[in-house]
Amino acid sequence: MAGLAHEMGKPAPFDTAHLDTLLDDHGIDVLVATSKHNIQYLLGGYRFFFFDYMDAIGTSRYLPILVYQKGRPEETAYIGTRLEGFEKALDRFWPKTVDTSTGTSTEAMRRAVEHIKGLGAPIGKVGVEAAFLPLDTAKVLQDGLGNCEIVDALLPLERLRARKTKAELAHLREASERVVASMLAVFESCEPGMTKHEVVDRLRREEVSRGLTFEYCLISAGTSLNRAPSDQRLAIGDIMSLDSGGNYKGYIGDLCRMGILGEPDAELVDLLGAVAEVQEAARRPIRHGAQGGEIIAAGQACVAASPHRAQLDFVAHGMGLISHEAPRLTSRGPVPYSAYDATRPLESGMVVSIETAILHPKRGFIKLEDTVAVTDAGYEAFGDTGRDWNRAKGK
Repeated sequence: MAGLAHEMGKPAPFDTAHLDTLLDDHGIDVLVATSKHNIQYLLGGYRFFFFDYMDAIGTSRYLPILVYQKGRPEETAYIGTRLEGFEKALDRFWPKTVDTSTGTSTEAMRRAVEHIKGLGAPIGKVGVEAAFLPLDTAKVLQDGLGNCEIVDALLPLERLRARKTKAELAHLREASERVVASMLAVFESCEPGMTKHEVVDRLRREEVSRGLTFEYCLISAGTSLNRAPSDQRLAIGDIMSLDSGGNYKGYIGDLCRMGILGEPDAELVDLLGAVAEVQEAARRPIRHGAQGGEIIAAGQACVAASPHRAQLDFVAHGMGLISHEAPRLTSRGPVPYSAYDATRPLESGMVVSIETAILHPKRGFIKLEDTVAVTDAGYEAFGDTGRDWNRAKGK
């Protein structure tokens, strides 16, 4: 990889000492990161625009690779694709060694292997992102470093991202506020006869107009519990739930709010109130130093005491560059993983999504989802508006 180094590297945009400690805890000598979200984090917010929506090209795929040697951040290398040469010319990268000459994922990994072999220090264990390493590329790594043990580095990378910086918290706040503002605009404009597809398309436009990348929308309408966009048409009196993920600079705003074409009756007010009560109960324990499991315990206790407990569904999970990242609070949620943080203290800068829903057989799907950041004194909620029934006013 001669001739691919900058004259001088820049300071790393993350806490290298913290990463070194995490790698040392797992006996990892060299980290090979290959996921878009971890590449973005390790490069200080960089995400290659050309492959933001896709990975496949020709007979291969885009696979960015960052190689980091424990204790020697100055030896970090970034291997990208040819089109990233434009970004290199704009001085987007902090590592001293940047290679933007590759065309396939296997070619990129061969360059990474060359870099690792040239590090000049004994390498016993290499940490990879097992869920984000294609089979053909993994074979290149294993064959090229046959004397090394290849292990999964998911946990060190997840713990590195767990505490959000001020800049990251600002991105999550913006994402959340813009998603909610988009939802409220859509609710206000809904009218009888619109299809669920049309409502989602309108939400997409609202989010994009606010500088978000629209990712998804789960939508229910009327008494149906089906949350897929469809040709179902809205009618007077129908309730709606919008549960959407809008991406701001790589960070996810994932919230759910309720709307209605008309006025809610006493039962609907009571049902949404029961959902909000669980949400509030789960927030109360949140503070720096509290055990993560206290959030789950508080929410579950409120569910158990509710007259609607048979229909209530509650969960809380971490948020950030991806959904369901650290802190991991429960092993009984919809996404399977260990409850690593249930018995560990929450830390300021961690961000939690709290979501509660009632699946009512006669009134439909009623849900709130909120985003809450842990602070020294307690918590701060992002995008914390529109949590009551939002009335549609039509055009």
